[in-house]
Amino acid sequence: MHRQTAAPDRFWTNKKLAAVTAPLVGGGLALLSNPTYAASTSVLKQNDFVGISFWIISMALIAATVFFFLERDRVSPKWKTSLTVSGLVTLVAAVHYFYMRDVWVATGTSPTVFRYIDWLITVPLLMIEFYLILAAITKVSVGVFWRLMIGTLVMLVGGYLGEAGYMPVWPAFIIGMAGWAYILYEIFLGEASKVSAASAPPSVQSAFNTMRWIVTIGWAIYPIGYFFGYLTGAGPESSANALNIIYNLADVLNKIAFGLIIWAVAVSESEKAAKA
Repeated sequence: MHRQTAAPDRFWTNKKLAAVTAPLVGGGLALLSNPTYAASTSVLKQNDFVGISFWIISMALIAATVFFFLERDRVSPKWKTSLTVSGLVTLVAAVHYFYMRDVWVATGTSPTVFRYIDWLITVPLLMIEFYLILAAITKVSVGVFWRLMIGTLVMLVGGYLGEAGYMPVWPAFIIGMAGWAYILYEIFLGEASKVSAASAPPSVQSAFNTMRWIVTIGWAIYPIGYFFGYLTGAGPESSANALNIIYNLADVLNKIAFGLIIWAVAVSESEKAAKA
């Protein structure tokens, strides 16, 4: 009896699955059969250096994700969340980079929407890391977290309004720079900096200092990309090439290097605790 009732259930499940997936498969086959689409998305050209940069960074971000998640087993419990967040940053970025690469190869245009969706998720996670490494060694006011979030959102919203054409590029650029300046104030002169100086051990202070210099120097690459992409008056093709190569290099530096700093301090402090 059990065998007789199981078969109809499986049959019903398969029919339901087929009903759901058939439109997707059919639509996908129809799209791929379109000569224009197939020609535009067939192969990444060897001389497409922007597309190649998307591909290389996708692979680097995946490798970093695997590394950070595996290394969680090496650190003490209070540092696991920091490494998890580092892995999430690179994982989310890797997924978006696959989509951005496809947009670029298919259309030759900047994948602005996908890039800002990525930043809207990953940049706040990077800011959370400042809070997490301090919270791992001392009590930290939740105000540090919210001030970093506010600065991040102002920076991203300003940049997106300018790049997406919802606002003139110069005012949007100024708004984005104001958000970035607010973040720099918090990590150099605000409460986060004071907590690090007063309560953090030398290894955490060193990591905190390196992270904030990445936010200062590494993140300076983004306004440089914005400037070359929108404010030089260059032609659309050359502007798009410069913009995307600069943004791609900035992402691989800032997201992976940021995580490696967290990893280094987490391993160092965990080993010290194990020997104590």
